[in-house]
Parts: sequence; structure tokens; C-alpha cells
Amino acid sequence: MKKICFTILTLAFLASFSALAQHDHSKRSMNKDTTAMDHSMHGSAGMPMGAMMPMTHSYSLSLPMNRNGSGTGWQPDATPMYAYMAHGRRWNYMLHGSVFLRYTAQNFNNLGKKGADNKISIPNWVMGMAQRQVGRNGLFTIRSMVSLDRIFDGGAGYPLLYQSGETWQGDPLIDRQHPHDLISELSVGYTQRFSSKLDATIYVGYPGEPALGPVAFMHRMSAFNNPNATLGHHWQDATHITFGVVTAGIRYGKFKVEASSFTGREPDENRFDFDRPRFDSHSYRLLFNPSANWALQVSKGFITSPETTHPDEDVERTTASVQHSYRLTGPTRWISTSLVWGLNDKGHGHREHSALLESNLQLNRWGIYGRYEWVQKTTKELFVDEPDGFDHDAVFPVSSLTLGVNRQIGFFANTLLQAGGQITVYTQDSALEPFYGKNPVSGQVYLRLTPDLMRMSM
Repeated sequence: MKKICFTILTLAFLASFSALAQHDHSKRSMNKDTTAMDHSMHGSAGMPMGAMMPMTHSYSLSLPMNRNGSGTGWQPDATPMYAYMAHGRRWNYMLHGSVFLRYTAQNFNNLGKKGADNKISIPNWVMGMAQRQVGRNGLFTIRSMVSLDRIFDGGAGYPLLYQSGETWQGDPLIDRQHPHDLISELSVGYTQRFSSKLDATIYVGYPGEPALGPVAFMHRMSAFNNPNATLGHHWQDATHITFGVVTAGIRYGKFKVEASSFTGREPDENRFDFDRPRFDSHSYRLLFNPSANWALQVSKGFITSPETTHPDEDVERTTASVQHSYRLTGPTRWISTSLVWGLNDKGHGHREHSALLESNLQLNRWGIYGRYEWVQKTTKELFVDEPDGFDHDAVFPVSSLTLGVNRQIGFFANTLLQAGGQITVYTQDSALEPFYGKNPVSGQVYLRLTPDLMRMSM
């Protein structure tokens, strides 16, 4: 019964925002590219009472909406946004997301070896936001994110070589990316502005995202065209779906400090329910945007029992990241790059590092992108049954390099249809070659639906 109710709610959510997208398209004569709007979005203290408020950042009347990331995270102000947007008399609405229809083949040059698998899969997510000004200096925001991963890709998700994290039917998921929960965010936030430089925010999510890590991979424009989750996901930004989180933040000028209390346990196998909130973990984060092109963050989290397979194991996670976005000549020509580092410290000398460098170059209809990752994986993160002679806590370095290209092949209702493909080459510790083969190679081809560069309708 719960599954049926959640499916109905999801379909209703998608239908309502589909109507919003059509409303946006029907009023194209009043549209403006957000590039020209950035300077009009820095506050509304001088507006007459009752006048329509231009859309701003989700958690500040003094910042542009282009700085929006996942949770309360920041992207560079120069980051382009692909979304549908509409303005009402008191409320502003925005919807963005991505749906891939793709065929993926993992470790296809080592058939019969570990992780060699192929599948037609449909990674997808949709996020909606509504905001309104409260008086002259208050801002109220509602956000929701849904994903139909569980329906389309099953409980074990899609094959992804060397990926690990979460479970299916009681076993750890290895060489697979877990599906996201149907309701991946349902949050409210209130921000009080004291001056153009100073404001304070309270954010509550069930589920939501604590102040820990960079903007989640599916929301980073440096990963705009890449359907795959990152191999370092559970070292860097896996807390983007947390069932129970409260974050308090204070921004002064170019800086923001945040603290969160949240549930450490990762989502369970039932992707249609709401897990029990625990509020047994906490984190801190410092955000700094020195200019319109840069966004930096450092954060630290103390996570209680994140994995159901190791309930007595706590993790101290430290992350740092740099994001850069730059607008080239023309509204749909830009480049965005991210550098991310994450460390999981499980105590007793068990420390595992991860690093990522990814970039997306958009040249009108063409997109060219790449991702390099280096992750330290333990035996239990690579094998359900530990091989003979392997130390349970041995650490093995794994590297991957992905190169991809896609092209816009259609346009309708302010929506882009793209076709693309990518290939990934891996290197690993020599001790893993008997299981995975030498230099595994994975690839995929896909079609994708995503909103066009964000427009405004009134």
C-alpha cells in the first residue's frame, strides 16, 4: 500500500511540474536568459510591498540563484542553470532534473571476470523548488527531489565497476550503483536577512542533505552530461540523502559557516519509505566564493553507523573541494570544473582517501566531458566473500578515466534531447587483476532529456 501511495504522489508531482514547464514554454515572448538576469537578483529591499520578487538563491535574498547547489551547498555564481522557471504573484517556482535512457557495458574486455555486466538502465531524478519572500527580509523555501531509479533499475541499481555502498537483499552492493530513494529530498528553509552581507538560515530536511561535502555529483555542472555516479561517492557526498537533518548557517559576505545534526545511517533497501530519523551525527562546513567563477568548501562530519552491514563502525569524514565555472562567448558555451578530495577515517588506522577531477565543456549543441578518479578500496568493499590470503582490511588503490561526448539532437517544450556516449578505462592494484582482469574498460551510449538553459516567465 505504501508503494502505491508513493507512486501516486510521485506521478502527481511530475505531472504538476510538467504543466509548469508547458506554461513556461507558452510565454517564450517574455523570456530572458539568466545570464542577463544575474544582477537583478541581488535582493529586493527596495521593491514596493506586494510587488513580484525576482527569483534569488534558495537561502539568501542577496545572492543569485545560479549559486544554488544541492542542500545548502554553493556553486560558482557563473554556473549556468538548466531548468524550468515560473513567477507567480507571491511564489516563484523552479524545476530541473535529468532522465537518461542508456545501455552500459562494464568490464567488457574481460568477459567472465568480476564486474563484467551489461544492462539497459534509466538513471533519473527531478527536483522542484518553490520560494516566497516574507516581509522585506525573510525568505521561505520548499524543495523536493524524486527519483524513479528503484522502479526502472530494480533494487540492485545499475552495474558500475568498482562501485560500492549500501545493500540489496542483505548483501553489500559491489560493482553496482544503488538506486536512489523515491523521495530523495523534502525540505524547508527560512533565511532572515540583516543586511546585504549578513543573513542566517535554518534548513530542515526529511530527507535532506547536511552541511558535509561538495555539491552532490548529479547537481554539479562539471558532471552535467555524465550519467554515472562517482566512485568516491561514499567518501565525498553520499550524505545528500539523509533521513533527518537540521542545518543552521550564517553568511557574511563571501563566507558562510554551517553546522548540522543528522541521521548517520544511509538509506535502507526500501526505497519507497521514510527511514527512522536518528540525529546521531553532526558536521561542520565552511563555504567561500571569492568571485563569481569560484566556489570552495571544507567540511568535516562525524557519522554514526552509516552502513547496515557494519553497524558498529563509525566514520569520520573530511572533504575539501574547488569548483570553477566560466561563461564563454554565447549563452550556451561554458566550462565547469570540480576538484574534490574525501577521506573516510574508521579509526584504528583505517583511513581511505579519494580524489576526483571532472570537467564539462559545453559548445552550443556539443558537450565534451571527462572525469578522473582515484579511490582506496578495502577488501570488504570489493568482495562479498573474502578471497583466501586477503587481509580483511587491506587497501587497494583504484583509478578510472572517463571521456565522453554528446550532442543535442532535438528540442521541444523548452526541453533538450541529447545523444551521447562515453568510455572508461581503469587501473588497479596488481593483486586485483586475477579477479577483474587487466585494465578493465567500460562504455555506454545514451539518450537524455533535460531542461533547456533556464528561462523566466511571468
